[in-house]
Amino acid sequence: MVAAFVFYHLNHPDIMEQIKTALNESKAARWTALFLIAFSMLAAYFFVDMLAPLQQLLEVYYKWNPEVYGTFSGSEYYLNMFGFLLVSGIILDKMGIRFTGVFSTLLMLLGGAVKLYALTDYFNAGGFGFDFLNSFMPWMPASAKLASVGYAIFGIGVEMCGITVSKTIVKWFKGKELALAMGMEMATARMGASGAFFFSALIADGVPSRSVVVGCALLFIGMLTFLTYVVTFDKKFDKEMGLDKKGNDGSEEEFKLSDLGKIVTNKAFWYISLLCVLFYSAVFPFLKYAVNMMQNKLDISAETGGLISGLLPVGTILLTPIIGNYIDKKGKAASTMMLGATLLFVSHLIFAIAPPSMPLYIFAILVLGVAFSLVPASLWPSVPKVVEERYLGSAYAVVFLIQNWGLGLIPAMIGIILTAVNPGVADALAAGDTTARYDYTIPMLVFASLGVFALFFGYLLRGEDKKKGYGLEAPNIK
Repeated sequence: MVAAFVFYHLNHPDIMEQIKTALNESKAARWTALFLIAFSMLAAYFFVDMLAPLQQLLEVYYKWNPEVYGTFSGSEYYLNMFGFLLVSGIILDKMGIRFTGVFSTLLMLLGGAVKLYALTDYFNAGGFGFDFLNSFMPWMPASAKLASVGYAIFGIGVEMCGITVSKTIVKWFKGKELALAMGMEMATARMGASGAFFFSALIADGVPSRSVVVGCALLFIGMLTFLTYVVTFDKKFDKEMGLDKKGNDGSEEEFKLSDLGKIVTNKAFWYISLLCVLFYSAVFPFLKYAVNMMQNKLDISAETGGLISGLLPVGTILLTPIIGNYIDKKGKAASTMMLGATLLFVSHLIFAIAPPSMPLYIFAILVLGVAFSLVPASLWPSVPKVVEERYLGSAYAVVFLIQNWGLGLIPAMIGIILTAVNPGVADALAAGDTTARYDYTIPMLVFASLGVFALFFGYLLRGEDKKKGYGLEAPNIK
């Protein structure tokens, strides 16, 4: 399907004529370019969430209790938390989109291969590296340690790819349908997340490594689509616009490391970053536990829990482009972020204190999906309004770096809390008692509290915008 789409758009006479005459103004060119880079993120999002519906299976199959699972889930972000993401942003601003994009997809594939090896029967039967990894941190199985290493390498790649894609979209859509384009990219990526929740348990069929095989295959295809974008679109765009390989035309001062000081002294930038980390920490880590939470509260299968959880990204696929289009034409980005934070709080409060009910939980997932459409569609296009474009890559990297601290720590914290408030349940499940149940009330209240703090920073951001006139409440299309 991907190959057919690309082949049609690259060989259709009318489209190719538009691309030849005015690449930077051609709708066909910029939307085809967007699809190619967005598919790389679709593959990445599938890989991120493919083990989430298998939490209980991992606990039975590999003895990963909630503390181990939480540590593993956060490992995607551990290396980024300690500077690798900031380095990624500097690489992007210094080396340009082409180098950084291809390098990031290769890193994702390498990390995926390591993670796959960690879950193979060969490794867990004493294969290469098993004895060494089994010799320390006895509370964590060797499979989880090696899988965490692979996930951390993948994490460098996916976050590097994320900021590269964001800068690429700004390159093609600035002054045009920027929020809509970012919304479409996010919607495409979340198709991968939905696919993970809908199909991962079916693909695994009791063997978690089967899902990882499919995830790695998608990462390989995603690498090919980004290469296609580089060869077919990016080089031609830069040549037509008289840009160098870094995407610069020489009219602006080049990025310097000292420019980082301008980023971190910007109040609006900090409010965006803090709202981002709080909001995303209440969504992605929640999805790591959502299926198991529903299994325990509703007494349903992993497949059914995956179908319900998968409704969240499905809703965003439909709504995010609509909201992005509205913000492009009408504005109100800061206000939209505040509304999204409010809905986030309401959704998690339902999971925390409402009586267990499948219709009610489906409603809460849909509300969370609306929130997850509102905030990203308004947040990411706001960054170019508060920082200069020459250090936009580094600015996105700092936002992602702060975000990664939340995404890395919150899953581990939730796992620790879940184990602490449910003594004996992990031991029962490890012994094969699949009737043992976790109480998720406290973890869900933690997620709800993050929504309250996100709302607070949204309020501060809107106030700062009124003072400085960044135009966050103004339309994007000029």
